[in-house]
Amino acid sequence: MIDKKLLDILVCPKCKGDLEYDKKNDRLICHKCKLAYPIKDDIPVMLIDEAEKL
Repeated sequence: MIDKKLLDILVCPKCKGDLEYDKKNDRLICHKCKLAYPIKDDIPVMLIDEAEKL
């Protein structure tokens, strides 16, 4: 689970848009870019190359 304070300050590295936490799949989603950033060992991987296309 990602901390609410951290989620409030994180933005998509590609478009600087808001991210939504997907609890079921443990990832952060940018609806604008249609990318999902994985969370590994409770650390968001905010690399565009590591993001999964939705």
